[in-house]
Amino acid sequence: MASNALHLFPSRFSSILRCNLTSSFSINPSKMTRRLAVSTRRTSSMTATGENKSQPLEQERVSLKNFFDQAKDLVTSDVGPPHWFSPLDCGHPLHNSPLLLFLPGIDGTGLGLIMHHQKLGKIFEVLCLHIPPKDRTPFTDLVKLVERTIRSEHHRSPNRPIYLVGESLGACISLSVASRNPDIDLVLILANPATSFSRSPLQPILPLLQFMANLPNHSLPHVVSSTAGAMADLDKGVGVGAELLLTSFDPSLLLYYATALHNSNLQVLADILPIQTLLWKLEMINSASPYANSRLHAVKAQTLILSSGRDPLLPSQKEGLRLQRLLANCEICTFQDCSHFLFLEDAFDLVTVIKQVGVYRRSKERDFVSDYIPPSPSELRTLRDNNRWINIMSPVMLSTLADGTILWEQKGIHLRGIAHPMMFMKLKQGNLVELPFSDYFRLMGAVPVSGKNFFKLLSTKSHILLYPGGIREALHRKGEAYMLFWPERSEFVRMAARFGAKIVPFGTVGEDDFFDILLDYEDQMKIPFLKKYIDALSDEVGKLRTTVDGEVGNQDVYFPGILPKYPGRFYYFFGKTIETDGRKQELRDRQKAQELYLQVKSEVENCIAYLQEKRESDPYRSLVSRLLFQARHGFTSEVPAFDLD
Repeated sequence: MASNALHLFPSRFSSILRCNLTSSFSINPSKMTRRLAVSTRRTSSMTATGENKSQPLEQERVSLKNFFDQAKDLVTSDVGPPHWFSPLDCGHPLHNSPLLLFLPGIDGTGLGLIMHHQKLGKIFEVLCLHIPPKDRTPFTDLVKLVERTIRSEHHRSPNRPIYLVGESLGACISLSVASRNPDIDLVLILANPATSFSRSPLQPILPLLQFMANLPNHSLPHVVSSTAGAMADLDKGVGVGAELLLTSFDPSLLLYYATALHNSNLQVLADILPIQTLLWKLEMINSASPYANSRLHAVKAQTLILSSGRDPLLPSQKEGLRLQRLLANCEICTFQDCSHFLFLEDAFDLVTVIKQVGVYRRSKERDFVSDYIPPSPSELRTLRDNNRWINIMSPVMLSTLADGTILWEQKGIHLRGIAHPMMFMKLKQGNLVELPFSDYFRLMGAVPVSGKNFFKLLSTKSHILLYPGGIREALHRKGEAYMLFWPERSEFVRMAARFGAKIVPFGTVGEDDFFDILLDYEDQMKIPFLKKYIDALSDEVGKLRTTVDGEVGNQDVYFPGILPKYPGRFYYFFGKTIETDGRKQELRDRQKAQELYLQVKSEVENCIAYLQEKRESDPYRSLVSRLLFQARHGFTSEVPAFDLD
């Protein structure tokens, strides 16, 4: 609802351009011509990596077939104890990247992240645990193996966090290790934890598998073939049991995926999980689950639970909520259309989730500036595709130049917004709810408002989007449309001058074409239960500018009651650039800084006034007129607006 803002650009940026959000963003990614390669190692020492100086275009994401191809090579003549390997496709990560240890599920190959190696390898040092099919290492010994590794790595780099990404059984290992090592900085990312195995539909299958293991012909392809035939012939009552039997092989990498690809993959599954190994792994999970559950109270690590909405093997959604309640520092993400093996789903991107949730850091505390990873081309495409509804608004974006150059694609300008801290808060209890689009804000690099973060952004030559009025200005009240509520004194001018940043006044109008305010702050504060809610919510998220007098000092958090209207159109206008380069000494004088501050505010007001006036002559301000225009000229065509003076 905010109607104005400032863009602060580094001194090397020379222009503000006219642009339109409907412009396309074309990418020509290079093709990946080789499949995954791995290098094995049986020690926990890391090789040195150099800083990733360039950011190449993304390679084409590998498919599930790559998993089976690589697994076939990995398990051939595979003997010995569990060991770590480093996927060569991960490449060289950014300087000082954290370590990521992948702990596999029941398959034990360690290839469960194969679809994510390329992206993970840019921001992590990646090691994957491989458990050979014939290995019979007990669960507690696996826990000790991982524990030795993290202790060694922690001793080598005590200020670097270690990420444990665990899938199913691997999640039980991760929780157990974390409970035994509360003094080590761990971040747990757990996909469909098998801590719920006692409630799994696989429980009744264990005796049946034990019986099948004693049959003379019990290879996995034979069992699957026999089961599939039985399902076609048996009546409904027995057919349900046969279907459950077939489902029981989902832990061995979702047989229905394998069958859909090619029957030859069944032999790979047989090599990965022969019946005896499958039994061993299921019995291991049966004991690992209570072991991990009994130690949840001791887990202090930052934890992210990833739950699939269509997990046929475990009650993952309910388990995620249970773990969130029991763990000290835990949040949850649910993926409704995904099945048990979340990491092998085409629609799932682990790195994007890590960015959106905000769990990536290179040290003990997250640095919102230096730890930020810009969105990849595929993430930008997804963001655009998920917000195609914006096209129906046909937003008009103008600036003081009119050469038609596109702001984002041509100049590579990435604006990082200064946002209220509540955009980054995730409370288990209380009144604060997850705000709409908060994932997008975090993905695009928004940072909590503070002088420290503002300074860091300027010092790293970032491009900043700033709303000086904060919540008071963003959430207008009745009769306050497009009014500015800025602090009386400058809060940014002298700091901008210190770095020679360009200040670009920026105005927006159009929100009044989308809704009317029914209950504003004043109305709600007169209603006792709403007043109590506002007070409680404001206390939860923390009040800003408590030392500032007047309207701007009132930063209470509330949500206005609105009445939607027939959609209109948004208009944006970038005003004339105001230079601060070379004025550092001059603007040390408070009076001079105040004069420039008032000039900036006046320019923002002029931008808003210009748009309010000009939109009255826009023949396509209404939705109907825009739809009719696009019906005649094509729905991808740019809808014109008013004439520029």
